Amino acid sequence: MEFTCLSEGRGFYFPPCHILDICGFRVLLDCPMDLSSLTMFMPVPTDSFTMCNGEITSRSCQRSMDLDSNENKRRKINKPFDESSLIRAEPRYKIIKNLLLWDVSSIDVVLISSPMGILGLPFLTCNKDFSAKVYATEAAARFGQLMMEDLVTMHKEFRQVYGSEGSVSPQWMKWEELELLPSELKEIALGKDGSELAGWMSLYSAADVKDCMQKIQSLKYAEEVFYNGTLIIKAFASGLEIGTCNWSIICPKGSIAYLSSSVLTSATAMCLDYTSLQRNDVIIYADFTPCHASNKSSDDNNGPSTADPNLSVGNVDWEAIADDYQEMEKLDFICSCSMDSIKAGGSVLIPVGRIGMVLQLLERIALCLESQNLKFPIFIVSSVAEELMAYTNVIPEWLNKQRQDRLYSGQQLFNHVKLLNDKRLQLFPAIHSLKLLTNWKEPCIVFCPHWSLRLGPVVHLLRRWCRDENSILVMEEGVDSNLALLPFRPMKMKVLQCSFLSGIELQFSQHLLKTLQPRHVLFPEKLRQHVDLPKNLFSSSYYSEDETLNVPNLEENSELDIAVDLALQLHYTTLKQENIRVARLKGELALEQGKYRLLLGNDQVVSSQVRSAVHLGRIELDVLLTELRKNGLNITVEEIMSADGLHKTSLVHVLEPQKATIEITKAQTLICTANNDLACQISEVVSSLLDCI
Repeated sequence: MEFTCLSEGRGFYFPPCHILDICGFRVLLDCPMDLSSLTMFMPVPTDSFTMCNGEITSRSCQRSMDLDSNENKRRKINKPFDESSLIRAEPRYKIIKNLLLWDVSSIDVVLISSPMGILGLPFLTCNKDFSAKVYATEAAARFGQLMMEDLVTMHKEFRQVYGSEGSVSPQWMKWEELELLPSELKEIALGKDGSELAGWMSLYSAADVKDCMQKIQSLKYAEEVFYNGTLIIKAFASGLEIGTCNWSIICPKGSIAYLSSSVLTSATAMCLDYTSLQRNDVIIYADFTPCHASNKSSDDNNGPSTADPNLSVGNVDWEAIADDYQEMEKLDFICSCSMDSIKAGGSVLIPVGRIGMVLQLLERIALCLESQNLKFPIFIVSSVAEELMAYTNVIPEWLNKQRQDRLYSGQQLFNHVKLLNDKRLQLFPAIHSLKLLTNWKEPCIVFCPHWSLRLGPVVHLLRRWCRDENSILVMEEGVDSNLALLPFRPMKMKVLQCSFLSGIELQFSQHLLKTLQPRHVLFPEKLRQHVDLPKNLFSSSYYSEDETLNVPNLEENSELDIAVDLALQLHYTTLKQENIRVARLKGELALEQGKYRLLLGNDQVVSSQVRSAVHLGRIELDVLLTELRKNGLNITVEEIMSADGLHKTSLVHVLEPQKATIEITKAQTLICTANNDLACQISEVVSSLLDCI
């Protein structure tokens, strides 16, 4: 078994990516896309930030002409890092460059753990050599599809402005241009080691998304599927979001649990199902969240920003851990700031990120407005808004118990259905749709994509409200806020940057691993110094990005199922030298549902004829010599060592009554003579010293 970490990711929006080689099959675990890299591009121009196509074209041409001027090069390098430093071109999208080094035809299975882990999959499925089986939960597949379709729709704005680049490499990807980029943008484009330029791809099309979804087999909760009769694959709730999961893989060599970013309890999603992952041979711990949290800089605030309250979590018992994972205080803080803003005449802009958090904020903001008797409208602007809101009310399987109880009692799963019926919540497909222009009213509360602040309705609304000191922007950590807000400065709009749980905190992960009781744990190398794994309970290995780790085979006893009709034909013999009973059998070895089975062969016919005897065991040379002499044979012995000195062969030469040679090794005893009677005599002596079945 081999394990390779292709990318450690960066939190919720860019999950890790791994490859597992097991039982001769190659399994890809998640295929994300780094959308935070979009911050190096300039958003599309709008009416308030006028820039016509001709101006863009002439600017691009001028940039190309300037490459020949050393003076202009020096001026570009020495200029301050500001809005003009951003790339003005149709964006490309960054996928995991290490994944491109693998032959796509060698991937047999793809397991998707979350909607964010599916965004890069169309880049693989559009390859004609891709033939892997793709598995994802129903909810993750549907949410992922809506995100990809919305992304394709939003990207059309760039093509309307810049035109489609086709297969031509864009100007900004040429080395001369890359050398002129500020260090902040150069690191995004090339990576810290300068090797990530190959990871930039043109965005897939709506047809590519449709083709990708046709290749995905969606799974229900804990549904058992078999791949090639060898791997048993099941998905269990991770608690992070609706439809996110951890994976259980069972094969003849053992059982493996893939523990992705998880949360012990959630106000919307089904809680972490850790009981279904207990007592596995190997656990792949793939949650880098604590590592990313420790690397965050304390000075990431951007201008007029308000910090969200941190929930302090002390040492608690395992049974009480779940109660400390509620994020309600943070949501209440956002609602409070939103009410203050809207009362002052400003609007609230919330870029859509996590579906669960959006659904909770909708409910709590609506309650706050109702309790204070405020009549301000709530809008959701997205090309998939109607489908998204409709789907969230028909997925009880992946929701927590409280939400499921609402369904059984005849209530709606979420309150947005009532808000829509009462016209307090309105859905619009685009920022310039006639329906929105007719019903638009400010101040208001708007949910819209995209959290990168580079494409979609959020760009237009930010440029409308960024000068309004009474308005507020709610951002989630996961993108460089200084870089994301650069095109909209100077900002008078308040910015509230929040952080929600994206994984299990380290003090809780140790409790969890003790509860799961694995035999071996694969743990990220970057977390080694932050955690003290109990060595007396299980062994552990540490992995790093872009390194392959050999996982020990922990299966002590290989099990074999024998068909009943075949087992009834077995006749056991007790060996002389050991207290073991053996039997001869003939059948067909098959692999079914992850287990080896021995079946009665189709060509076998039950016969009463006695099969020829088979002798087995170990020949003791001294005993053999004694028995041969008792039978009147004149013999001599010769010892021969192999060239490497590790193996010995004993040659027994029979001189009388006839010539013969007996060659004895650990593997076999060979009798050589031209006399049939002598051969039978020696064979009987040798057979008497062996077990017969």
